[in-house]
Amino acid sequence: MRIGLDFKKIGFPLAILLALIIGLIPIPGLSFPAHMTIALLIFAIVMWASESFHLAVTSIIILFIQPILGICSFTDAVVHFANPIIFLMIGGFIIAEGIRESGLVRRLTYTLLDKFGTTSTKAIFVCVFATGILSAWIENIIAFALIMPIIAEIIGLMGVDHAEEGKSNIAKALILGACFASLAGGIATEIGTAPNLMAAAYTHIPFVNWLFFGVPISVVLLIIIWKFLSYMFPPEIDGIKDGETVIKSKLKELGDVTRQEKLALGILLFSILLWMTTGITGLDSYSVALIGAALFFLLRILDWREAENNIDWGLIIFFGGALSLGGAILNTGAAEWLINNVIFLLGASPETFIVVIVLMIIAVAITQVMSNVALAAILIPLSVTLAQSQGLAVGVYAVPISIACSLSFLLPMADPTVAMAYGTGYVNIKEIFKAGLPIVIIGILLTVLVIFTFGQQFLIV
Repeated sequence: MRIGLDFKKIGFPLAILLALIIGLIPIPGLSFPAHMTIALLIFAIVMWASESFHLAVTSIIILFIQPILGICSFTDAVVHFANPIIFLMIGGFIIAEGIRESGLVRRLTYTLLDKFGTTSTKAIFVCVFATGILSAWIENIIAFALIMPIIAEIIGLMGVDHAEEGKSNIAKALILGACFASLAGGIATEIGTAPNLMAAAYTHIPFVNWLFFGVPISVVLLIIIWKFLSYMFPPEIDGIKDGETVIKSKLKELGDVTRQEKLALGILLFSILLWMTTGITGLDSYSVALIGAALFFLLRILDWREAENNIDWGLIIFFGGALSLGGAILNTGAAEWLINNVIFLLGASPETFIVVIVLMIIAVAITQVMSNVALAAILIPLSVTLAQSQGLAVGVYAVPISIACSLSFLLPMADPTVAMAYGTGYVNIKEIFKAGLPIVIIGILLTVLVIFTFGQQFLIV
């Protein structure tokens, strides 16, 4: 995420300078490929943090520079780039675009308002849980983007004035509720966020296993988000005037459920069922994502041109480059060297839960000013190595780190969804920080509690 105009301008030369310094300083205990990998890691961190170029450009550089620096062959670099997780991302993006194109989200929101009520508190509930549920299955940015127009419509239905000037508490609660829910909802499943995908790629934790610890953390956070934002931003109005009549009118305008909506819902439910039964069917989650994506094309809900135009292919390239760098960190021994030094700083034989808390705090702090996917690409391979070196469950550090990367609630540059919420004008930076900080602290404590009680048994392959 952008840290500032100056940093953006100097990011590229600074990244080269720091990489050269690291590459030229002798580091005892490191092989030449591992030494070069750490230099490349520093280069990538600065480039991703400053966004001097699009994140995908840095990933392209990571691919061709590895053989030049003697880290590995280009073939080996590309092997890690083409991780099956990439196809899970592609399938997920296509499914999300198909759902958007079908119009299913609008009907779902109005139906929820009709069922749960149109008071301010219930409207916040609907926005939080509608976004959270969507985000569990599709990328959080897409989930939030799908809900934003609905929030604007709800605010209009409530007759709120000057919301874009930051003068409406209900607007603040609705937009931050959906924003935070898009991040918290993604914690529930392996495919909910890019950091989760990264953790799944390195730990190979089964899809169903993730649900046993991911869903409780996500649901509790969603409830806290709903209640806390309703308290922090007391709505200035009771709800939609003549709400029941208005919502029924909106549903009537939509007409009967269309064939496209029925098919989109059927594909989504079918894909979810396949994801939850991979142990029975023998299918893997990557194949399921592509099956769901193909169905949207085969049933003519979506055509390729729409997918080609509306899917962020640059993010996919970026993610592949991050995986390639992660593979180099692991395979050259750089990860083991870095982890040994982290353990040394924490003292002899640190308690596992202390390490988890430290790593989560580090991840939360850094993710406020850096792409959480890039951060996950750096920390998760290291955490897997650390867990293996200590003889612990493979996901004991990787999973909390991936969750911490989703706790990007504090600043607009922390996550695109937060930037989008800020961009509405409904809420300012100070309010985002004040609302997000308590939820971040609760998120860390809740994750540690779940992982070190019933969750730990599900962190193994």
